[in-house]
Amino acid sequence: MELLVNRAGGGTLRIVYDDTPPPGPESGPPVLLVHGFASSRRTNWVATGWMRSFAEAGRRVIAFDHRGHGQSEASHDPADYDEALLAADCQAVLEAAGVSVADIMGYSMGAMVAIRVLMDRPGIVRRAVLAGLGENYLSKPDFSDAVPEALLAADPATITNRAALTFRVFADNQKADRVALAACWRRPRTAFDAAALARIDRPVLVICGERDAVTGPPDRLAAAITGAELRIVPGKDHMSAVGDRVTKSETLRFLLAP
Repeated sequence: MELLVNRAGGGTLRIVYDDTPPPGPESGPPVLLVHGFASSRRTNWVATGWMRSFAEAGRRVIAFDHRGHGQSEASHDPADYDEALLAADCQAVLEAAGVSVADIMGYSMGAMVAIRVLMDRPGIVRRAVLAGLGENYLSKPDFSDAVPEALLAADPATITNRAALTFRVFADNQKADRVALAACWRRPRTAFDAAALARIDRPVLVICGERDAVTGPPDRLAAAITGAELRIVPGKDHMSAVGDRVTKSETLRFLLAP
């Protein structure tokens, strides 16, 4: 399914999404899944078994590709990836699906977007899972050019920054629009401080791999959100925690709560 969302300077972009009902009776409100940077709804949620897990739990799942990712339309303008627009996309997808309130789960960049939804549009959220996000969120955003430069490099062999090379390899494996991803990385970002995060008034689960060096330990982030639950996924890093059974069991336990 498709819908049109607004660009920063006027005009629209096409967003692709799936709306998947459970095979039997629904056990709660729909779940909106928000994938990470350079990924897609299929890579983040289908290939990792999340869709199957939610179906078995009786949950209707709505998952979409961010603008510039997967099958959605790309822009090469960083302004079109402003996190306020990415949060607005979440609500637009829910409205297109006829949903007014949902649980939301974001991974990595998707968790950053979920925070923006909680700040800008709390009325559409029942419960939120912030996965693959830790203390680095509370630091000044890294506007380093290493990642976009790696994405735009003509020859990957010239990339010397190992972390940036990881993003380039991942993007190439996804056959992604690397110019769009570079623009997304350079997007206008808003990292809310602890005082602002304390205003979140929805139940939140913060869950992160024990060895996640990309985003750092999640303790400070969870402590900043009033009443947030914290779970650590033993022995997992940023990539391996995505589809881990502990991540799934803790997320389903949290979202199935009344």
